[in-house]
Amino acid sequence: MLVIASRGSQLALWQARWVAGELAARDHECRIEIIKTTGDKITDVPLAKVGTKGLFTKEIEEALLDGRADLAVHSLKDLPTELPEGLVLAAVPEREDPRDAVVGKCLNDLAAGAKVGTSSLRRAAQLRKLRPDLMVESVRGNLDTRLRKLDEGQYDAILLAAAGLKRLGWGARIAEILPAEIMCPAVGQGALAIETRGAGRGFDAARLLDHADTHAAVMAERGLLGALGGGCQVPIGAHATVQGDRLRLLGLVASPDGTETIRGQTEGPVSEAERLGRELGASLLERGGRRILESVYNA
Repeated sequence: MLVIASRGSQLALWQARWVAGELAARDHECRIEIIKTTGDKITDVPLAKVGTKGLFTKEIEEALLDGRADLAVHSLKDLPTELPEGLVLAAVPEREDPRDAVVGKCLNDLAAGAKVGTSSLRRAAQLRKLRPDLMVESVRGNLDTRLRKLDEGQYDAILLAAAGLKRLGWGARIAEILPAEIMCPAVGQGALAIETRGAGRGFDAARLLDHADTHAAVMAERGLLGALGGGCQVPIGAHATVQGDRLRLLGLVASPDGTETIRGQTEGPVSEAERLGRELGASLLERGGRRILESVYNA
């Protein structure tokens, strides 16, 4: 039996159960091992202020390395661009909607001074650029916790990943889905990452679930993030799409207050996805991204 390591949140368990179901359909029996991560224990501090890479993955990766688990299922956007020695990104299943969603009211329907909640520095920076008249405040917690806070009237609207809402059956609560050109998504948003040791039963099973176009798209996005060297302290976005043998990539670096936003895009062969990402990342650095990164890290 294969052991799948997962966080214990509602969404994380949905993702792990989905992978277990897909593997069971391919004659691989699985059980899920819930592991509490550092990020799960820190619930009262905005993620950007914690600033630790691997916040939601470190303890799970330790379970892989010491043999307590055969596979780990992550939201790909939580997975650092550099993996521990001995571990690999074995598979990326087909992606759900990668865009950001507004729950509560559409952006254009929000009055000046309306309170909007988000746990993401990237969303907050872009929202401040789009609607500087809104009050953007941090909201932490699992999806159901954030929705409850909205329903209690603590916020007029909240920004969330469309994928999580759709996966948990809350798609009808979405007031508006924001185009990637307006609200550039997080690297890997909407995609699952199946991480394993570099060889063995877990790796072989995971490979059965890989979706080539999605894998290429997220490698381009992760290439951009790697070139920027950014973590959750800097607003960075990327969105890649694949059409046939061509890949198109959008990228964004913004100042946390949203006053400065640098966007770029590139296109090229899907076979060179990671290189395209790294080149666009380098271009964003040259066009002002480096200055933004330095101002954040030197603050």
